[in-house]
Amino acid sequence: MGQFLKKYISVTLCTLLFIQVKAQKIETLKIIKAAASQYHNAVENNLDSTKIPRSTKPNDTVYTVNSSDWCSGFFSGTLWLLYDLTKDDFFKKTAINWSKALEQEQYNTTTHDLGFMMYIPFGEGFKNTKSDAYKNIIIQSAKSLATRFHPKVGVIKSWDFKPYTYPVIIDNMMNLELLFEASKLTGDKSYKRIAVVHADKTMANHFRKDYSSYHVVDYDSITGKVIKKQTNQGIADESAWARGQAWGLYGYTLMYRYTKDKKYLEQANHIADFILNHSNYPKDGVPYWDFNDPKIPNTYRDASAGAIIASALLELKKYVKKERGTKYYQQAETILQTLSSPTYLAETGNNNFIIKHCVGNWPRGKATGEIDASINYGDYYYLEALKRYIETK
Repeated sequence: MGQFLKKYISVTLCTLLFIQVKAQKIETLKIIKAAASQYHNAVENNLDSTKIPRSTKPNDTVYTVNSSDWCSGFFSGTLWLLYDLTKDDFFKKTAINWSKALEQEQYNTTTHDLGFMMYIPFGEGFKNTKSDAYKNIIIQSAKSLATRFHPKVGVIKSWDFKPYTYPVIIDNMMNLELLFEASKLTGDKSYKRIAVVHADKTMANHFRKDYSSYHVVDYDSITGKVIKKQTNQGIADESAWARGQAWGLYGYTLMYRYTKDKKYLEQANHIADFILNHSNYPKDGVPYWDFNDPKIPNTYRDASAGAIIASALLELKKYVKKERGTKYYQQAETILQTLSSPTYLAETGNNNFIIKHCVGNWPRGKATGEIDASINYGDYYYLEALKRYIETK
């Protein structure tokens, strides 16, 4: 009787999901099935969870990294998302296994990327397991991240290498979620205060008058004053690097989620307006890797930036008035339709990555091969956006 009831509930949920999906334009059930197949094969083909698939190489092999890489959390995070989307215990078991290989990084104080590395896998894992072990890892990771905050400068330091003095990158907005969650789990508001101070100073110094963002702002570590502003991974210092704009949009959306401070909502809306109204923003919604590349339209798209933008817009939709929310939903849907087309979505092959045509670090592209490649954060944010799309009314 218990098995029958379990099967009945499962079928009913699938039916309800199918009814909801029918009203939408994207074949989400088909995509989830294909994505699950890809990652099932990825795990089966790589049983060493210390060699984490990060991206495809130009010679049709997989570039793998260890737990200290900033992209180390996205693979196990994607496995957790697939468990959310399929309720297949295979993905829960493998997510637990692949997350375990990252546990040591909770003590890593040499990086600002602990939100990516630790909150993505262990945050997703905690939602699904309520494990005290995962809770403690999240808290310890936040403690480690907090050590990189300098009260005098008012921001979390991103990089420790020269020629920078105290550099902060727009990507760092994505790591603030870890701090907010640590405050929720512990009741210690100091983590939240760090996140707010960092977001405020970033808002003051990273953005131009048109609400496009620099990639890097370097500060004086004694006075806290700005030394220089530049775009390390874009085509020029004054250009709008696409993934950087996506990080900003997502980051200020989550700031509003946690604080309900309207200045963050206004900032997110301004960034969205910059992206969606830009003369070089394609109608299909997947941006060129840099909005100011003079070779547009004969240059690369960045599917990962598109996925991040879609996911952010689907959350931002919930916080704005109906007319603006409809615009955000429709644009997110357009992006997902494009990313779900054969041009961008790999249903088989592709070294078991899901999304094609991402651009990583352009200046270091020859070293990493991550130009017009599949990269694990592209997969993660695509599935997160797809999940939000399914859940959005």
